Order: sequence, then structure tokens, then C-alpha cells
Amino acid sequence: MTRTIWKTLFGVMLLGLIWLLNISCAQRVQVPLAGDNNDPASSWKAVKQVAIIGAGSGGASAAYYLDKFSRHRGIRTNITVYERSAYIGGRSTTVNVYDDPSEPVELGASIFVKANKNLVSAAEEFGLATASIGSTRSEAKAGSENLGVWNGKEFVFTQNLGGYAFWNTAKLLWKYGWAPVRIQSLRNEIVERFLKMYEAPYFPFRSLSRVVDYLDLTTVTAMTGEQLLKEHDIGAPFSTDIIQASTRVNYGQNLGLIHGLETMVCMATDGAMAVEGGNWRIFDGMLRAAGAHVRLGEQVGRIQRNDDSTYSLSASTNNSSNDVEEESTDDFDTVILAAPLQFSDIDLSPSIPNPPDAIPYVKLQVTLFTSPHRLSTTAFNLANDATVPTVILTTLPPDANMGQRRDGVGPAGFFSISTLRTITNPSSTPPRPEFLYKIFSPEPLTSTFLFNILGLSASDPQSDISSIPEEDISWLYEKTWHSYPYLYPRVTFDDPQLDRDLWYTSGIESFISTMETSSLMGMNVARLVVDDWTEAT
Repeated sequence: MTRTIWKTLFGVMLLGLIWLLNISCAQRVQVPLAGDNNDPASSWKAVKQVAIIGAGSGGASAAYYLDKFSRHRGIRTNITVYERSAYIGGRSTTVNVYDDPSEPVELGASIFVKANKNLVSAAEEFGLATASIGSTRSEAKAGSENLGVWNGKEFVFTQNLGGYAFWNTAKLLWKYGWAPVRIQSLRNEIVERFLKMYEAPYFPFRSLSRVVDYLDLTTVTAMTGEQLLKEHDIGAPFSTDIIQASTRVNYGQNLGLIHGLETMVCMATDGAMAVEGGNWRIFDGMLRAAGAHVRLGEQVGRIQRNDDSTYSLSASTNNSSNDVEEESTDDFDTVILAAPLQFSDIDLSPSIPNPPDAIPYVKLQVTLFTSPHRLSTTAFNLANDATVPTVILTTLPPDANMGQRRDGVGPAGFFSISTLRTITNPSSTPPRPEFLYKIFSPEPLTSTFLFNILGLSASDPQSDISSIPEEDISWLYEKTWHSYPYLYPRVTFDDPQLDRDLWYTSGIESFISTMETSSLMGMNVARLVVDDWTEAT
């Protein structure tokens, strides 16, 4: 029992189920995928022409499973994937520290878990090496590995991540009573219900709302995490110290806002792993296995339904050689939109009768940087001889009740700071070891903030962080994501079919927003498409 409890909570301490920790052992570079477009034009008339918009988890999974299911039914397909970015992976992507391909670091979706059936099986099929959290050099931090939960005033919880499981569990039970045991039981029961969505008679599902209701998951999506925990006698300080720290680092939301099901997702960290070199390699492998023709850097601007029930897609790309925008139009039998429609800038003609909900998304600021300076003890109200935790998560102080406010970051001002690893700066003379940091925050960081956490004196506290001297911050990368929806309680969700032969994967994001659930919906849509083709013949 104690080993199981600690294993669960150790995963929570690592947290980052979706975004935080970064695996970067392999030296593979993220490169565009070249499509195979050698089929004779005459043979195209004999196959189903499918367009998928988006090369992230949902789009790549739709292509992969569409190819599998259609082959099983004896149906030939030609799959074209449009991706307006220059890379595959969507919100799962890496950047190179110091612009060095041998030093990739995850910018987006960072880890998945053993319960993620699609991602785990795909990684195995493609022969991709995976590493469990804590076993790679991205966790080879300087000094002892420890975690702290900061409320803007003090650390309310600290833990040595490398300690003995029995001792760590004993400390947790002493501090929080039986709450860790109750959360484990509740999580297991809810995850078991969710996993039935992969199986008949629930799979495939034409109505997400209906299958969620059948599985009695609306009882947990209908309430906030705070309400769900209270109903099961799991309260503060465990809920605010541990569980809320998890919902904040994973989704930028407090327990008073995020629905109960996503709260439980934050606790399902058993078997956390990542693909060496970047999780985007799973989606790259899916597209290759499907034989998809991938058109990177192409923005679909219009989807026109024709009189013969086909669709014409108009796309544009910028020719870098002459800076001229080039446009093309192609016809397809089926279209799958695998990206949030509200951010797609796509004109649908005619308009669809029941468009997906335009839901608010979290605007997350991710800041990566390297510095020779350690985090300052003074910035976190610690004694000079104390050790600042290598992973800092945040929660709210007891007197801060943010309720369902979106601007609920509180006095901490950030969601997490992680010291990912030490790294050698090749540009310094002589080359010097530095620390690689990753910070999640709701707003861009200021130079004042960075100088404070590094214990430096700011000559110009109002300056932009890019103007900080290179001797203090040698490499910097900033990214603003529409990372995931604000997961308010709800009991209805967008259906996967927008119109005849027009499908949508992103409706699942307000239910659960993860790489795996996007893959599940891509698989679901693929099966529904093939079922419809079969019934029509």
C-alpha cells in the first residue's frame, strides 16, 4: 500500500503530466515530413480522397487509424494532411538550446502515461525509445532533486524526490492524513470508467455527450474539482497544497474553476514516460505509417462544399524564395478538421448548422532560458544556506479565494519553475556549465522578475528580458500558447461530425485536453468515416 501511494504521489510531485518535464536524450532533429505523391493521377479516382487539417495528435491519429481501418475493409485511401506550421506535432514540439540539435527540449506536451493506450502502442510499433521520468539526463540536475509548493509567501510543502518511498509516504500521511489514500481510490475508479471509451459498445461514438453520460462521467464533469474533492472528504490542506499545484502546472487553473474529471487526470501519473528526442516523433511515425502526403506550411483558408457532395479546399503558402503567397485548390471526398475551429481562420461555405462552441483557451507563456546563476534563496524567503527546490510548483495562500476567476495565478505570479538540467554553454570562453530553466506563467516575464529569482540587481528594472546581459542569461526562448481550454464544468460536448463527410476532433478538448484524448478522437473519427463509407457501398 505505501509503495503504491508513494508511486502515485511521486508522479504528482513530478507533475507535468502534460507540460512540465522534458525528455531530450536522443539527438534526432525535428524535420519536415516529405510526402509520397507518386500515385498515377488516374488511380486517384479509384480511392477515397481525404483531407486532414492539422498534423498534431488528433490529425496524425486520424490519418494513422483511417489507413488501418480502411485497409481492413478493403477501401483504398489517399490522405493529404495540411499543417500551417513548419513542423509535425502541433502542441508537442521541441526547440534546440543554443540552437544546437543535440540539445532538444520540449516546448509543449512533454509526457504521457502507461494508461495512454494509443501513444504507448504507437511508440512501441515505431520502435521509439521511451524513458521513464527521472531516468534521463533531463532530470540530471545539479545537487539533490527536490520539489516545493510555493504560495507566494512560503513553501507549504517540500519533498526530496530521490528519497525512500516508505519514508516519503509516511511523511505524507502524517501531514495529510488519509487524503492521499482516498484520492488514489477515487482516481482509479474514474480512470477505469474513462478507459471503456476505447471499447465496444461505447466505441466508436457519434455523440461524445451521450457516451460520457452512459459512462456516468458527467457526474464528475458537472462539478468543479473543489466540489468533487469535498464530496469525497478530500479537503485542504492536501487539496490546495498538492492537487491544486497539479491543476495549475498542468492546466493553469485552480480547483474552483477546473472540472472534476480533468482534476483526476492531473493525478493519473503512473508510468510517466516520454519519447527520447521528442514526443512529436510518435505523430511523425503515424503519418509515415499512413503514407500521408503532408503539406507543411500550408494554411487552409476556405472549405467549400460542392454540388456533388465533395469539398474544395483552398490553401495558401508563402514562397520564401520570392516572398509571394501561392494558392492552390484541391477536391476531397472527406475532410477532417483536427484543430480548434475558432483558431483556424477557415471560412466554411455553406456555413454548418451546428458549429462547435467557441470556448475560452488558456493563454500560457512558456519561457526557457539558460543562466550560470542558481535560483535565489532570498526570492523564496529561505535562509542563505538553504536549498531552493529544483521543481517549484505554486498554489494559493489560504486567504486568496479566486473561485472561477481565470486570472487566478495569485501572489506567486507564475505556475511553475523547473530547473531542467545543467548544460554546457559552447559560446563562453572557456565553455561553462549553466542551468536550463523552464517557467510557466500567465503573462510574459519581466526583467524584474528574472533578476529577482536569480538574485541579481537590475540596472533597468523596466527593460525587456531580451535585453538582459548575456553573461546573466545566455540563451532565451519565449512562446505563447493557446495551450488548453478553460475547463469549466459542463455536461454536453461537441459532436465529432460537423456535416456530411465533414468531421471534427477538437470537441473533446473541453472534456479532457491531452495528447492521448486527441488521439482517441482522431481514432474515433477515422472509424466513423470508414463505417459510413462501408454503409454507403
